[in-house]
Amino acid sequence: MKKILSSLLIATMMISMTPFQSPASLVPGKSEPDPVTIKAAMAEFKKLSKQEKKERIKEVKKQWKVYKKEKKAGNSSKVEQIVLIILAILIPPLAVYLHQEEVNAKFWISLLLWFLFILPGVIYALLVVTDTI
Repeated sequence: MKKILSSLLIATMMISMTPFQSPASLVPGKSEPDPVTIKAAMAEFKKLSKQEKKERIKEVKKQWKVYKKEKKAGNSSKVEQIVLIILAILIPPLAVYLHQEEVNAKFWISLLLWFLFILPGVIYALLVVTDTI
């Protein structure tokens, strides 16, 4: 039983780590960037001076912070929300962790409720994932 549960946990973590492709990116021919374009961009990046590389990396980090703020504000996709709700029913602490993106008090409360009483753990995780709490 332990082996099956750990396999399920690892599988769900791997699924959550894979980048989500929006329906617009699933259009034929647009699901992945062209390998030639990627190689050209990498070659161009390698030709930049150290200062220019640092500036580009800083710009990427700024964009990443903006993305995380938008995600925290609730601008995440509906498919991601549905997956988190399903996970909240099956494995509440994992859903809370993936939603919060850190181990915090909400995660520990969810874990405690799940170990003590499964149903309150599921309800609490659903409330956290749907941003009701």
